[in-house]
Amino acid sequence: MKKALFAVTAITLVLSAGSAVGADLPSSKGPVAVPPPPPIWTGFYAGLNAGGTFGGGGGVSVTHLDANPDAAASAALSGVANTDFAGFIGGGQVGYNYQFSPVFVAGLETDIQGVVGNGGSPAFSSVAAGALNPANIYSGNGYVSQSFDYLGTARARAGYLFTPTLLAYATGGLAYGWTNLSHTVFGNVTNGGALVGVSYGNVNTSSTQVGWTVGGGAEWAFAPNWSAKLEYLYYDLGSYNIGAQTQGVTLNTRATLNGVSLVSGQFHGNIVRVGLNYRFNFDPSAPIVAKP
Repeated sequence: MKKALFAVTAITLVLSAGSAVGADLPSSKGPVAVPPPPPIWTGFYAGLNAGGTFGGGGGVSVTHLDANPDAAASAALSGVANTDFAGFIGGGQVGYNYQFSPVFVAGLETDIQGVVGNGGSPAFSSVAAGALNPANIYSGNGYVSQSFDYLGTARARAGYLFTPTLLAYATGGLAYGWTNLSHTVFGNVTNGGALVGVSYGNVNTSSTQVGWTVGGGAEWAFAPNWSAKLEYLYYDLGSYNIGAQTQGVTLNTRATLNGVSLVSGQFHGNIVRVGLNYRFNFDPSAPIVAKP
């Protein structure tokens, strides 16, 4: 009996010592896998933006067709205007992103912003001697002005994550805006220094122009739920053609010689702006921790 008890005790001590030694030996298992960071860019967002818009007017063509048979009357009231635009913009945007890999993000965004500013310069200031009667000197002055009440876009975005919190992206899609255009023209005819005829015309028109936009930017997720962006867009709202009726009269004969000034050009330009976004479902894939 004593021998059996001794044997059991000895076996127990040997097994305990083996377990203790095994615990001190290095493990043959590899390092514990760390899960990748959650896709923090997936979800809806909304924010504000502010910046400037510039360029775009370029050359606006003014072609005058006068009832006066002398071609100089039409030439004097025709020209090209430089209506490059500059103004301040500010508004808001909403959108949705989907992060479909550790480095790629795609989404949709729409925005709208008001515009303060306009573009315009004298369209022309010209003098022409009469073709039928060189003693008649025709001169003309004109003005073209264009402005926007608002600009909006609806765009797709696709970007690459240089770091988990820094996104560089390209964007493009629809652009639209409420545009205003005005044209005023003055003309006169002198003979021997004496004023013998005058003409005047004016037109103002407003409309919604629809076109396209393309650009790119960078966005930085600087805090949970918050990100800041810097963005450039080029927009083209298409062309326009309007006509300003002109009324003219010869002072000596009181004859009426009317005409029309045809104005054609494009609404296009550049936008540079900064923005601030709030992402509503930051860290949507974070694991759920069970309560003890």
